[in-house]
Amino acid sequence: MRRSTTIRAVAFATAATLAVSGCTGTEQQSSGGTDGRVAFLDYGDFGGGSNPQANYNPYLDATRLGATDYVFEQLVVYDKYACEAKPWLATEYAWKDPKTLIWTLREGVKWNDGKPFTADDVVFTYELLKQHKALDNTGIWRYLSAVQATDAKTVSMTFGEPGAAAFTLFGEIKIVPKHVWSLVDDPVTFTNPEKPVGTGPFTVKAFNPQQLTLGRNPDYWQADKVQVDELRFHKADGGGQVDQLKLSRGEYDHNGMFVPDIKKTFVDRDPEHNHYWYPPGGSISFYMNLTKAPFNDTAFRKALLTAFNRQEIADKAQLGYVTPASQTALVVPGQAAWLPSDIPNQGVMGFDLAEADAALTAAGYPKNGQGKRLGKDGRPIAFTFRTPGEWTDWVQAGKIIVGNLTDLGFDVRQEGPTPQTYEADRAAGNYDTLLGVHGGSCNMFRNFQEPLASDQSAPIGKKALSNFVRWTDPRTDQLIETLRTATEESAQKAAVADLTKVMVDEVPMIPLWYGAKWFQYRTARAVGWPSEDNPYAAPGDNLLIITNLKPATAAK
Repeated sequence: MRRSTTIRAVAFATAATLAVSGCTGTEQQSSGGTDGRVAFLDYGDFGGGSNPQANYNPYLDATRLGATDYVFEQLVVYDKYACEAKPWLATEYAWKDPKTLIWTLREGVKWNDGKPFTADDVVFTYELLKQHKALDNTGIWRYLSAVQATDAKTVSMTFGEPGAAAFTLFGEIKIVPKHVWSLVDDPVTFTNPEKPVGTGPFTVKAFNPQQLTLGRNPDYWQADKVQVDELRFHKADGGGQVDQLKLSRGEYDHNGMFVPDIKKTFVDRDPEHNHYWYPPGGSISFYMNLTKAPFNDTAFRKALLTAFNRQEIADKAQLGYVTPASQTALVVPGQAAWLPSDIPNQGVMGFDLAEADAALTAAGYPKNGQGKRLGKDGRPIAFTFRTPGEWTDWVQAGKIIVGNLTDLGFDVRQEGPTPQTYEADRAAGNYDTLLGVHGGSCNMFRNFQEPLASDQSAPIGKKALSNFVRWTDPRTDQLIETLRTATEESAQKAAVADLTKVMVDEVPMIPLWYGAKWFQYRTARAVGWPSEDNPYAAPGDNLLIITNLKPATAAK
């Protein structure tokens, strides 16, 4: 089984109950869109599990249909590639003080039933999440203490502690209409199946368990930017082979899935129109148990920085779909603006066994006459390296990693436990070395807090929350605390810069490669998709993407 270390790029959609007439959403096959727009685009899966039902409650993550991404909107929308917040239902925000955030809402926005969008809707939404904790998927009320409207277009949010670390969460929370949801008896079980009311660019047009069709909202507040009349989502087959065949035949305008040999099976079939972009996601890193020798020695860890052939891992174990990761724990090039200017090559380390060998020897870890690497106790260094046996791409990467370490004189045994055993032992610190995933989000606080903060660790034998290497360092904790409370971007960047230097100078872990975000698209009908040449958004940034697409005919 191939390990999925990616954020699924498919632009999910929602579903609505079928009309009594039995409309399937496949009856209308228009040849051209209205006013020169794209008539329709065919997308991949729409979520909802193996037996999808009409569920447009944007807070029921396990069962909702992904069209909620096009029906409902947030106060801000994040470009998750460059990690930039874009004004959306709010045009401005300002920190009055570290515990008070003021939002100015956009004028002229209407719900798709014609009623005006106001500050009362925002306050109601956040109070709804407060009253029904099962709906608070982001945990925003761990940070908030009060939300109130100061007038029809202004909302004030108060935090129990400095709230900057929570800001990215506002890019995930969908706003719902008070005039609809205030009448719902139980929002936790409410599936919102009939004509869901939102402010977004599309409405639900038709649904059956195999296809979901969304129609353009002509009264959308930026309708001029929506140049597609319909989005048609198609239920994916469980194994993916049927979808891969459909993609190769040009039946999808966009999808997001793992495809073996994407160039041969997709691009080469129509090089003019078939394209893909797999931007980097979270870092997959070499984790060392820092409570054990020799991994508790900074000089030993630094010596290993050039020990791993990251490019070979990317090319062979990851089929060339990924790129080597930066030692800084940032995702580059997208987050390069957060990098200190004095870190060469954006922190991506080269492969040089001779350099690693010399550094190990200088650090007090020489080889003996038989080529075995010795510890400071004079004994050969032997340890285990673990990857779940079912994650075949990680197993292949592990073979390259073990080979590199063996070439340096280490005695390394690769083990392949079940995923459940791997996760349990990783949390308890019951390992020598293994692969782990961290970072990749736009929340810089969490990117560093989760793998490095002391409060995320635990004694060996106890379950750590996310600091599985057991890194404990007061300076790191101080920087993370600064990142949690700073409201000015300059102060946040200063803290991140120092944290990247902790990663480079102290080496609590060694990033090797980035997980890929799968994203395939065709330009036969629409152009303007995000790409390596135009990375204005990441896969899954659906509102940004749909408001940037243009008819292919207009580009000729």
